[in-house]
Amino acid sequence: MNRFFLATIALLTFGVSSTSVLSANKGTVIEITAPVQHVMLQQSVRIEGKIIYIGDIFSNAGDKADIALAYAPKPGKRAVYDARWLSRVAKAYQLNWRPLSHRDRVVVQRASNVITQDEIAEKLREALADRGVDPDMEIHFSNRQLRLHVGGDVTGEIGFDDIVYDRRSNRFTAVIHVPAGDSSAPRTRITGQLFPTTELPVAARRLLKGDIINESDLRWLRVRTDRLQNDAVSNLQDLVGKSPRRGLREGQPIRMSSIQDPVLVEKGSLVTIVLRARKMYLTAQGKAMQSGSNGDVIRISNTQSNKTIEAEIVGAGRVAVRQSTHLVLN
Repeated sequence: MNRFFLATIALLTFGVSSTSVLSANKGTVIEITAPVQHVMLQQSVRIEGKIIYIGDIFSNAGDKADIALAYAPKPGKRAVYDARWLSRVAKAYQLNWRPLSHRDRVVVQRASNVITQDEIAEKLREALADRGVDPDMEIHFSNRQLRLHVGGDVTGEIGFDDIVYDRRSNRFTAVIHVPAGDSSAPRTRITGQLFPTTELPVAARRLLKGDIINESDLRWLRVRTDRLQNDAVSNLQDLVGKSPRRGLREGQPIRMSSIQDPVLVEKGSLVTIVLRARKMYLTAQGKAMQSGSNGDVIRISNTQSNKTIEAEIVGAGRVAVRQSTHLVLN
């Protein structure tokens, strides 16, 4: 095997940087190439911290990977760096990279933890309660899309500065930051209003017309007082044993006008007519001419005599008549 063949194999195997090998035939030292790691552009980058480093954008940057390059975008935001900017960076730091076209770019996304509006409201409620405000008040923020993005490496509680609360208007302002106690953390001003609430029993599931409401079918929910109908039911016992006049949606306040005593006799249904007297118990079959609930007095047609009487509903499909009307039973 000649030295030129060895050199060719080395070039194909190791790349373009120079090194030396010894020829097997004549002991001649031959200059060949060693492995080279080419600098590559990352097209999309997600970072945790506040600084963008060369190693975040370019792979195989070697000892230059830890050089700080730029400030990262705000948490949850992104920045786009185009081919011209990237070319200037590569030239300034002597990186072996050139853009393939003017379309080359890198998108840097700053990782973030999202603090939701509900989380902010819960912590604000605690802070206001320490100032004597009713903790059951409902918090309404002026910015309905309020939420905070903090760095993915940031942990800790929400801190509040300059809380101002007007008891007459129930309006508030505050400045929040994360983590609490960090003087360098970005500050966000929030405003809003508090509203009194009332605790009501509501359906824990969808209830259909004709269902008998049990205590297990209900749960408690706080609702803004100014949004309640005048006949909203606030007492649990006013609902237990009742029946919806129409379907009741889960989690919605229930109005007195939407419930009734359970219908025990439907119009047009067959019923048993009962007459109780001293040493006498008579029954007959009749047809209800009206619907009714327990205790209602409705009209019944005797199916044998076709005579109409009035009877009191005493159970499902059962009505009772007074002794003075027993003559029409037959």
